[in-house]
Formats: sequence, structure tokens, C-alpha cells
Amino acid sequence: MSFNQVFQLKKGLDIRLKGRAEETKIQLKSNGKFALVPDDFEGVTPKVVVKEGDQVKAGDILFVNKQFPQVGFASPVSGKVTAIERGERRKVLAVKIDADAQQSYRELGKKDVAQMDGKAVVDALLEAGIFGYINQLPYAVSTNPETMPKAIFVSALRDKPLACDFEYEVKGQEQDFVTGLQALSKIAKTYVGVGETSNLKSQISDLKDVEVNAFAGPCPAGNVGVQVNHIDPVNKGEVVWTIGDPTVVLFIGRLFNTGRVNLTRTVALCGSEIQKPVHVDMLVGEELSTLLSNSYDASHHVRIINGNVLTGRQTSKEGYLGAHSSEITVIPEGDDADEMLGWIMPRLKQFSVNRSYFSWLLGKKEYEADARIKGGERHIIMSGEYDRVLPMDIYGEYLIKAIITGDIDRQEQLGIYEVSPEDFALAEFVDSSKLELQRIVREGLNILRKENA
Repeated sequence: MSFNQVFQLKKGLDIRLKGRAEETKIQLKSNGKFALVPDDFEGVTPKVVVKEGDQVKAGDILFVNKQFPQVGFASPVSGKVTAIERGERRKVLAVKIDADAQQSYRELGKKDVAQMDGKAVVDALLEAGIFGYINQLPYAVSTNPETMPKAIFVSALRDKPLACDFEYEVKGQEQDFVTGLQALSKIAKTYVGVGETSNLKSQISDLKDVEVNAFAGPCPAGNVGVQVNHIDPVNKGEVVWTIGDPTVVLFIGRLFNTGRVNLTRTVALCGSEIQKPVHVDMLVGEELSTLLSNSYDASHHVRIINGNVLTGRQTSKEGYLGAHSSEITVIPEGDDADEMLGWIMPRLKQFSVNRSYFSWLLGKKEYEADARIKGGERHIIMSGEYDRVLPMDIYGEYLIKAIITGDIDRQEQLGIYEVSPEDFALAEFVDSSKLELQRIVREGLNILRKENA
């Protein structure tokens, strides 16, 4: 099997954690509680277009992006809108729905992608309410249809700790994946990043305007931003569309193949606290209580993460599956840990990047990590530790300093248009200064977006 290019990345870090999900699926009986959360779509200011008590079908629009009203977001299920939950300053937190026992769908009609052009594809995605699942660089936000991209990048390689393997998810859905890529390639040339041993190449090698590249090396080789940086970096004034969550391609393919919006995704229930880590098919926005019921020891104080351990958000049993979450991870909170003599002990059971613990002598083993930071925030030390885990042609530490100081000219020179917060997830993990690098990068991107608006 040959690829257009094979990129061998040396920088990065694979964190081996206990609790990887087995390649088996369980059947989950939903409790019928769903919610679509606007915060899952970065950069979107929601305007709700339904009211409490409304009956909606799966595929009906629940809210739109206030800045681009043509970009709507579809309901994952049919049912009754039970609440529009708001927070401070009436910010929309969630649109909640009680699902019908018998599901009904908005019929959008099957379409032959081969006979469509790029505008027709975009219009179909807008009509279906799934266009907003596509992101863009610069700014790493949900994209808009008014600026066409120079290229589209799809990462089908998930390599974060305990990640749900997309090769497993796509089995039996290969035609939807092919159709989704074919649709995207009508808009702009599409680059697909896969693992070196991927079986997807044979499925998509004949598609016109689709280029398949392999990425080998440690995490974060699967980050779509890393792949953009190596293939066709983003310069000021340019826009590329990105899909770092390959399940979105399945959403697009299902739309054209069936004429319906189907937001089902395979989710890994994983983490060292899960008694039996497995996979399950769930709809976007589905309440997690059924999934997490009796899945871990309730007497333990745990951290439930909507997503993976590096980039996911803390949630609870009453939370809802995120729009881009392919894992629900449960790890120890760690606030009840009582370690005699603390850091001076050899700590054979704890992972260390810089060999501070003697666990590095035990070779490749899996660790039971908890949510503790293990240290307080302190001044940045220019040690080069970010660069060791950031396989991009940028100076990470200098960029972070430029963002903190608000030096926009310096940020542009250092490549802020090429990065997203997830690219700094590993740097945040190894950072001896204990800074919230992903939050810092997000705030920097938001400020820059307002300045350039």
C-alpha cells in the first residue's frame, strides 16, 4: 500500500494509560434525554429558533450561528423541546429534548454526490444543519460558508491516550466515509491523514481531488493542525477547513446516502476506573447517566471527562455526549491520595516524562493516572520542553509568551494562524510551569479574531 507521502514525526509523547476500551460493543438503552450544547462548537454565538414545548424531528434546526444565520445546528432526535437552559447574561448553555419512543426524521432526499458541485454540497450541509461541525484554521473555530478554503484537511488518525480507534468505528460504514470525502472534495482539494498501517487507503485511493498521506510517530501525529503544518501551512489571509473528528465525514456521507441527518457515533467508555472498558454507539447530545450507570465504583472519587484526558472537558453523569467526543473517560480524581514522603519516594507506579520517578526503569507499562496537577503555577522556564512534544515548525514557548503579553505582531510572526489549542495539549501535560496552555492559546485566538474582524 503506497501513500502520497509518509511523514515520520519524531517529536511527541505517547502516554500509556490503563483502561483502553476493548474492540467490542454493548447495546445501550437510552433514557431519552438529549441536549445540544452550543459550547461544543467553538466560535459560535447561538440564536435559538425553537421554543419550549415545540415538537421537532431529527434534523430540524435547534439554533443558528448569530453571525452567520445560514449555519444551523440540527437536532439529533425527534421529540419535545423541554428546556432552553441559560447561564450568566442569558448565554445559551443547552437546548434539551425528550426523545420520542418512535423516531421521525426530516426527509432531505438522497443525492448523487458525483453530479453535484461545491456550492450544492455546501447548500446541502447548511440545509441539514451539520455544516457547523466543520472547523477552520486560522482561529480553530467552526467555519462559515462565506469564505471558501484553499484546501480541506481530514485526520482519520486518533492517537491520543485511550482514543477510540477510527479504524474500528468505520467498519461497515466505509461507503459513508467515501461519500463524505467525495462531497468534501467537490468544495476544495481534500487531504486525508491516516496511520502508516491504515486500511482506509484502499477505500479512498481512487477519489478525485483526495490525497491520502500517512503520519507515523508519537502523539500528536493525529492532530489535524500538525498535519496541516507538514503538508500546506496556513499563512495570513488564507483559510483551510479542518475535520479533526473523522466521524463528521460519516455524518456527511450518511446525509447524502440516506437523505437523513444521523448523528450516531461510536464512543469508547474508557479509563482506569471503568470496570469493563468497551465501545458503544451513541447519538450526539445523549445523556451520559445510562452509559455510566454501574460502570465504575461509585465509592471512588473520580473525574469524568467528556472526551480524552488531554483535551476533554470535565462533566458528570448528568452531562451530555459532546458533539466531537469519541471517548468518555473516567479516571481517579486524586484528591484523596495520601502519599507518605510525597515526591521523595521512587513512585514506581506513576508516569514521568523527565525520569523524575524510577518508573522509567520498568519499560513500557500502562499507568493509572489521576487528575492532580502535582505542583503550582510558576514562571515560564525557557527549557525547550514544549518543543520536544510539539512536532510543528513553530517556537511554542515564544508563542505562548507573546500571547500572554498581548503582542499581536509577534504572535503572527510566530505562527499563531497555524495552531489550535489541542496542539498544545501535550505541552500542557509536560509543562513544569503548570500553565493552562490550551486556555491561553484559545484566549489568544479569540482576541486575534476580534482584532481582524
